[in-house]
Amino acid sequence: MTEPSTPSEQPSRRSHRARRRPRPRATFLSVLGEILITVGVVALMYVSWHTWIGDIIISNQKHAEADALAQQWAAEAEEPEPEPSPADPAAIPVLGDQEHGDVFGIMRIPRFGSDWKFKIASGISRPDILDQGEVGHYPDTAMPGDIGNTAYAAHRWTSGAPFGPIDKLVIGDAIVIQTKAGWYTYRFRSLEYVQDTQVQVLLPVPNQEGVEANGRYLTLTSCAPKLNMLERIVAYAVFEDFTPASEGAPASLTDGVTA
Repeated sequence: MTEPSTPSEQPSRRSHRARRRPRPRATFLSVLGEILITVGVVALMYVSWHTWIGDIIISNQKHAEADALAQQWAAEAEEPEPEPSPADPAAIPVLGDQEHGDVFGIMRIPRFGSDWKFKIASGISRPDILDQGEVGHYPDTAMPGDIGNTAYAAHRWTSGAPFGPIDKLVIGDAIVIQTKAGWYTYRFRSLEYVQDTQVQVLLPVPNQEGVEANGRYLTLTSCAPKLNMLERIVAYAVFEDFTPASEGAPASLTDGVTA
């Protein structure tokens, strides 16, 4: 008579039978599903890098580069010369025409943080200017401080996203351009969205065809919505004053600082 198996033997036999069960075969659909999941995860990581992590790293690098340039200009500053009356338009120095790619200025917008600063280069081509995390100056628009419209472009995402927070501007915010000569302060006035074909925003008086400029304006442009190029977001500002390098940084650099 065969003795019944003990309780300790039964799980062992069941485990043995379970191990002998054939594994389900991989099908084309199951393999394809795993591949698609992997591709999706990689794509998500790539987008996250470019949208957040990469931009943070690059923007910090560009802030440091702009800060180093500002310090270099301060070290090269000449002895101050007698200054004409502020009421005289000649008191505002204006840079001459720049060659493509020349870095001639640093843009600072206190609303975006005390560390926010990017170099300004002549031209708006992508590979050598915008994709390098620089603010590009539109050719054939006015230079800082000159009569007319001085216009600029930069990315809102990738390459450090200089104009990422452009939609956060508040009326009256300072937009300051620093050159070797000093600081040009403009005050933000309005924001609008336009089609990419509406180049009238770059006219000497923005959006006013055939009108001769008698004031000093500044225009910032970038893509909208943030992750594509369907439209353009445009910020307008008007000139307030010029502060010579010999007088040090203007008070406008601390207006509206958020970080």
